[in-house]
Amino acid sequence: MDDTPRGLDLGRLIEQVEPGGDLHQVRQDFTRFMMRYRFGMDEVVTKLSILRDEYAHLHEENPIENISSRLKRPESIVEKMSRKGTEPSFDSIEKTITDIAGVRVTCSFVSDVRRVFDQLCSQADVTVVDVRDYIQTPKPNGYRSLHALLEVPVFLTDGPAPVVVEVQMRTIAMDFWASTEHKIFYKYRDDVPPSLLEGLKEAAESAAVLDTRMEQLHTQMRTVGQLPPEIEDELRHSEALVPDETFLRRLHQMGEV
Repeated sequence: MDDTPRGLDLGRLIEQVEPGGDLHQVRQDFTRFMMRYRFGMDEVVTKLSILRDEYAHLHEENPIENISSRLKRPESIVEKMSRKGTEPSFDSIEKTITDIAGVRVTCSFVSDVRRVFDQLCSQADVTVVDVRDYIQTPKPNGYRSLHALLEVPVFLTDGPAPVVVEVQMRTIAMDFWASTEHKIFYKYRDDVPPSLLEGLKEAAESAAVLDTRMEQLHTQMRTVGQLPPEIEDELRHSEALVPDETFLRRLHQMGEV
């Protein structure tokens, strides 16, 4: 998610969007603009909460550990408009700033991330706009997560409006890492000492190793005596730093994960 330094206000955003305009009208337009994103965010949270509650009551295991959300602050929008060279209009903001509404989901295992993502995106009124798979292809700093822009309809008094919501899905271990990284970058105002950067990268690799090993132990526990010997052997002896996608899909196809 995004957190930029405080200090800018709604008045500056309004002035950016419509310099010299009717302050009252622009304020109302901005309120309506932000409400759409809040409603879209709430819609995605509701969909995920339904999945979580169904798993909690009707299934043996719940892949969703936590769901959180946030709406970008006006001062953060102004800051990002400046960085991206966004034209001062609501249409331009909508097209260039795609993380105004954000939802984060944490799961115990990488396979849970994949499962919840597939179930959310398979819903008829969810449109996948973009996916960035940092689990399959980690960022240079070691960050692993699944980021997606999802479009959902919001039904208002003047009809349905499509809203794009940024959804991030990651494991508990990687969420802990990302939280720590954010605090470090905030403290040093992006001028982080090289030693800390190297330590963060090593920690990200350690988190990935932990995720992989815990996934293997979890699968062994659930499937003891049920898997073909060659798959059980693969589970016991795999040293991969990240879960093997092909292997996880084999387990899914067998209905074991």
